[in-house]
Amino acid sequence: MLSLSRPTLLSHVRALWAVAWKDWKHFWRYPLNVVSQIFQPLVWLVPVFFMGQVFSVDGEARGFAGYSGSGDYMSFILLGTALNNFIFAVFWGMGYALKNDMDTGTLEANWLLPIPRLLLLVGHTLTSLVTTGVTVAVMIATGALLFGFRPGGNVWAALLTLLPMLIGLYGFGFAFAALVMILREANTLVDVSSFLVNVFSGASFPVTALPRWLLPLALALPLTYGFDAVRGYLLGTRTLLPLNVEAALLVVFMVVMLAFGVTAFRALERRVRRMGTLGQH
Repeated sequence: MLSLSRPTLLSHVRALWAVAWKDWKHFWRYPLNVVSQIFQPLVWLVPVFFMGQVFSVDGEARGFAGYSGSGDYMSFILLGTALNNFIFAVFWGMGYALKNDMDTGTLEANWLLPIPRLLLLVGHTLTSLVTTGVTVAVMIATGALLFGFRPGGNVWAALLTLLPMLIGLYGFGFAFAALVMILREANTLVDVSSFLVNVFSGASFPVTALPRWLLPLALALPLTYGFDAVRGYLLGTRTLLPLNVEAALLVVFMVVMLAFGVTAFRALERRVRRMGTLGQH
């Protein structure tokens, strides 16, 4: 039971743990979720592997190397798929969990708890991030056996670069959750946003392969530089900007997106409460 006294840091941590633990038990109630998260991306990558083999010369994807600086196209795509899973974890963890609360009629009751609403959203993502981390590790290990995934380079630098990108994603998530409250729809928003992010961030291909009129959209998306920098550190690919510049851009992205996401969420939440549509679905 949460205390009705003045909220403290400890009560906030307990609330965060309670939300995450509830989602964790719900996730493992359906064990096939784990199988799907691990093997579904690999199933989609199998045709990519054989298609790449068809267009390779003496086992080397020369055309791909001309765009990316590396002929190891499977490591490039597998790493992008792994990073993309974390993006989906934040989008689904916030937006879809909020929609579930609307559908079950518990959103208004949860909103009355003496804890920040943003804390509830963060709690919904913790289980998603943990399960995504575990399934991605298994997916990469399986990909190493099937496709010869052999990342090298500076692993710690890649992880440090990845950290501000993941934190900045919470800004995206807060704004995304606000849109779900207004539109009362999560599936379409998640599908459309994840598709656009996948295309314009270069999750599955070098963004330099995009048409010239689409390339500015990709370069304006901060996640593009996150994917690019992590691959640069691990695979030695040719990066869009120097690695230190891309790392600095990700730090700026983290600060700006968190500020934007929090502001957008609070503004749209006030609008929803004034309209009286918080619990509608």
